[in-house]
Amino acid sequence: MSTTPSRILVVDDEHSITDLLSMALRYEGMDVRVAHLGRQALEAIGTFRPQLIVLDVMLPDLNGFEVLERMSRDMAGTRTPVLFLTARDTLDDKLRGFTLGGDDYMTKPFSVEELIVRVRAILRRVHGDGDNGRLELADLRLEEESHEVFRGTTSIELTPTEFKLLHYLLLNAGRVVSKSQILDRVWNYDFDGNANVVEIYISYLRRKIDSLGPPLIHTVRGVGYTLRPPPEQP
Repeated sequence: MSTTPSRILVVDDEHSITDLLSMALRYEGMDVRVAHLGRQALEAIGTFRPQLIVLDVMLPDLNGFEVLERMSRDMAGTRTPVLFLTARDTLDDKLRGFTLGGDDYMTKPFSVEELIVRVRAILRRVHGDGDNGRLELADLRLEEESHEVFRGTTSIELTPTEFKLLHYLLLNAGRVVSKSQILDRVWNYDFDGNANVVEIYISYLRRKIDSLGPPLIHTVRGVGYTLRPPPEQP
């Protein structure tokens, strides 16, 4: 991962949303600036030079689509990725956002955790943060494009669900994620089954990954699971 904080510009006229996202993104180690109007956003883009913009569509002056159009016109040759965040969820709005060059589109109400995961994914894809789709922790390596996983030099065969679970844990390495968060991200929001499926798949991963070296997958009782490197040897 990059050693310098990623610069994120959050643009929304609702102060509660900019406050929430600023706190969450700064907690993730990112450098955050905030704008509440489209014109403020354009000024901040010129001075702050964000690496990614979280952009509301329904702003009081210029809407988010107009901000992106002006940004593309005024900063020719400079590509700044945009994640649209809006209550406008029609197909036409989404198509317009992507046609103008938006990288992702989330509708309100939204999950802060999901937004952070999408922000990280855009940064990795556009700026190469994360070594072009590679996620690593200690001697564990996951290659997103080829869907390969290695512990040291040993290749590990995972099912699609196991791969998705490991990918989510690696994205959140060092943080504790709950069963409900895992269900939302790995089994999607419409999962109606028993939450014990998470325990089952965690045990599958442990058998395949932790059997090859010091344990990396840890249970935090009453909270959830976390992926963290083994303690350094004295």
